[in-house]
Amino acid sequence: MNWRKSSRSGSGPRECVELAIGEAATYIRDTKDRDGGTLRVHQRAWAGFLHDVKAGRFDW
Repeated sequence: MNWRKSSRSGSGPRECVELAIGEAATYIRDTKDRDGGTLRVHQRAWAGFLHDVKAGRFDW
């Protein structure tokens, strides 16, 4: 998979999230613990999540 660091991750090695976008799913992992597990999210759910983030639905 082609992993890339999120542009919203902090600059330090303890605040990094990486994404790999596939045809059917988006995969998310913690950079500091790459072998600790990967979250798999269906593309439709990921698109809905991004839409809600951009709409400010998670803003405090």
